[in-house]
Amino acid sequence: MDADEVLTTTRAVRRRLDPTRPVPLEVIRECIDVALQAPAGSNLPRTRFVVVRDPALRAGLADLYADVYEGTYRASEGYIGRVETDEPGAARTQERSARSADALANALHEVDTIVITCLEGARLDGASAMASASLLGGVLPATWSFMLAARARGLGTCWTTMHLAREREAAELLGIPFDRVQQVCLTPVAWTTGERFGRARRPAVDDVLHLDGWQDDLPGVPDVRGLAAS
Repeated sequence: MDADEVLTTTRAVRRRLDPTRPVPLEVIRECIDVALQAPAGSNLPRTRFVVVRDPALRAGLADLYADVYEGTYRASEGYIGRVETDEPGAARTQERSARSADALANALHEVDTIVITCLEGARLDGASAMASASLLGGVLPATWSFMLAARARGLGTCWTTMHLAREREAAELLGIPFDRVQQVCLTPVAWTTGERFGRARRPAVDDVLHLDGWQDDLPGVPDVRGLAAS
């Protein structure tokens, strides 16, 4: 795959994760090695990768994830299955995505590798927008590079933050020092069933491009401030 194919076909894989084929640790190490080349603020890499392969620890994380998913997220207005759209094709896509999200909540414990990326050296609880963007800007590119590297090797991943509602419990489970390490993303990592992944339904460039200032006549999206506050 060339760079554009990797970038345009790296999907959030949930239902097509194959739990029957173990992922060699060396392949995970290769993906981390690639991810470490991502830009880092002040040229100081703060991203840490907690690779969880022990069945009991994976089950513990999966329980936390499922508890938040079923107990909070699935009943919320932000649940993917409740996102309204006027386009018939887009509505069908949302329905498939909802089934896929539901499937991951039920099967996360079966995936033999879970990776949690973390920010070491700071917690952003109550931090300013500048501090949050700056410090997370050192972790998110590395996390995405990890996922792209996984895709290039035939692996599926899925960016999730569901377990962060129980972050302290996850930290205790894995021995992560909660006071100075903030968890950012949890992703399953597995070989996929089937190899074909296409481009996703996304807006046209002209629907999202604000040239020389904000344009209110472009299509909008639902306000997420209430969801973020909850």
